[in-house]
Amino acid sequence: MRFRHHKQDIFIPDNRDPLAALERVTHLGIVSHQDDLEIAAYHGITECFHSGDKWFGGVVVTDGAGSPRKGPYADYTDEEMQQVRLMEQRKAAFVGEYSIMIQLGYASEEVKFSKRQDCAADLVTILETTQPEVLYVHNPCDRHDTHVATFLRCIEAIRALPKDKRPRAVYGCEVWRKLDWLLTDDKVMLWVDKYPHLLRPLLGVFDSQISGGKRYDLAEEGLRHANATYFDSHTTDKTSLLTFAMDLTPLAMDDAMCVEEYTLGYVRRLEDDVRKRVRAYS
Repeated sequence: MRFRHHKQDIFIPDNRDPLAALERVTHLGIVSHQDDLEIAAYHGITECFHSGDKWFGGVVVTDGAGSPRKGPYADYTDEEMQQVRLMEQRKAAFVGEYSIMIQLGYASEEVKFSKRQDCAADLVTILETTQPEVLYVHNPCDRHDTHVATFLRCIEAIRALPKDKRPRAVYGCEVWRKLDWLLTDDKVMLWVDKYPHLLRPLLGVFDSQISGGKRYDLAEEGLRHANATYFDSHTTDKTSLLTFAMDLTPLAMDDAMCVEEYTLGYVRRLEDDVRKRVRAYS
């Protein structure tokens, strides 16, 4: 199996044939950067871990160029850092027992502009082959530009498929803009308390990020505990680890639905809620 970019990389932890590894995927994550999967799609990873009939597949769209570096990586060239990050993502796939790990190798600017059609076409191939039950992508309110561009390439790819081959559920997940601000009824609650010990090893393999001063392993664990506790003020906690997502399935099923308007609907509902509360007690 080949994709369009010369930097593409395919890794299959159990050495299965690539086509077979893709076809067995039930939960698929498509994200921008190395380690985004382990943050955004952690629910899918744990749902499939040690499962006999569920398999997680991961797709990282970009090449990891331009990442910050210090400590033991301070003198690495950009090309060397790209290779480090590629190998770290492979390690995470091995730890998490992914069915397949695909790194498409595009530069961020290519995903946004010059090779966006190639990127979307690669995603069409992956989605058409896997036909996952659940797809995890970036949420459209994310504050990282490349994340939003990757999300849009995903929507384009989904809409290029016949409706009977599209994912049954599409979740826009948290990375660089968390989703605790969503109204309760707008939140998809992803319980991530299966294998709670797995988060640190998965994120811990990204040493280039941690040594660079970004303790994603500790931050994500703390955030998930906080989500569970602060989810509701009038009930006791039902889980100790929780992430939030947007339900993007309507965008995947209705080609006429405007992505911008659908996304802004979440913001407007928050605005209405704030207005009502302030006015009620003024």
